[in-house]
Amino acid sequence: MINRRHAIRLALAALPAAWLPQAARAQQSFQRFIPFLIDLSGWKGNKPDGMAMEVAGGNMITATRAYERGDARLNAAILTGMAAKAALAAGGAGIKIETADMHLSTATIDGLSVTKTYTVSNKSGAVMVGLGPSAAFTLTFTKVSEDEGLELARKFDWKAMQAQVK
Repeated sequence: MINRRHAIRLALAALPAAWLPQAARAQQSFQRFIPFLIDLSGWKGNKPDGMAMEVAGGNMITATRAYERGDARLNAAILTGMAAKAALAAGGAGIKIETADMHLSTATIDGLSVTKTYTVSNKSGAVMVGLGPSAAFTLTFTKVSEDEGLELARKFDWKAMQAQVK
């Protein structure tokens, strides 16, 4: 007996993408960002992944990749849509906060708005790069120094990402 679900999946796989509903095509749109989630020397990178979601009034795309080096961890992500807008709103321009255990600042690097956060006590932080009004690149890290976190974030091609989101 033929498995009906399997037969339907095979038939759908054979359809050209243009014939699929817009939501089905959107599921593939995160793949355009995967090439920007590069291999990092000295780090073991997991397989990149992503998702696209369309809802009434907006959409969201994320492409992510996790990395490991001993106890240290990185997570790189490219976000567009609602998630990116929310993240970018949190990093207001010109902010600088510094305490004994926490640093938060914004700066312009290579013409892009960059927000950096770091917690000294657990050696964790994040670098968020504004790629546009509704697009961002983030690199979160643990067991990594503040300077190395920014250095690692700069290994990713922010300008190429920015060109891809336009």
